[in-house]
Amino acid sequence: MPHAETLPQTAPNLTAVLFGLSGCLVDFGARTRLLGDHCAEHAEATPGALDSLRSLQRQQIPCAWLDELPPALSHSLARTLPEWIKPSQPSQPSQQPATIQPWPAPNACWQALMALNVERLDGCVLVSGEPRLLQAGLNAGLWTIGLASCGSLCGLSPTQWQALSQQERDIKRGKATVQLFGLGVHSVIDHLGELDTCLADIRLRRLKGEKP
Repeated sequence: MPHAETLPQTAPNLTAVLFGLSGCLVDFGARTRLLGDHCAEHAEATPGALDSLRSLQRQQIPCAWLDELPPALSHSLARTLPEWIKPSQPSQPSQQPATIQPWPAPNACWQALMALNVERLDGCVLVSGEPRLLQAGLNAGLWTIGLASCGSLCGLSPTQWQALSQQERDIKRGKATVQLFGLGVHSVIDHLGELDTCLADIRLRRLKGEKP
């Protein structure tokens, strides 16, 4: 895939990027959803997450994160993220709009884009390691990027992941990749350290007239 620096100047920029929280920006392996609580390790940013956010901020591309965890828990997980990236949902459950339906309904994605004052779906991207959120993104008409190693399909903490042999990691990563492409996602990467290159590829695909 080409790097952003090699993109033709006519390649359209992205409109907005939505991220899953658990198993994407933080909480490697989406362990909080499985365990029902979290520890300090779960609140750590995943590999490449902070660099990816800084890159998008430099490009002035609006971003938000989504999650289905209880608001207090999700906000605790997000405390290591920059303040400028906002949650898509209200901080209090009583403020949750009645129109928001659980994933994989597309409503949460549309609501997040509305909160960012995005005027069109064209050029909007969802990045997540959670199959149900990715399906919601597909249902909403977004470009979708699945994360193989740090999402719920592998489901391992950073310590557990590092304890695996390279062959064991490759097997788990491969199975997750097959499942994600089986959903119909447009791209699959290992973690957010590979996001810039993947977003550049989506820009080229849009330049060639491809639609999500």
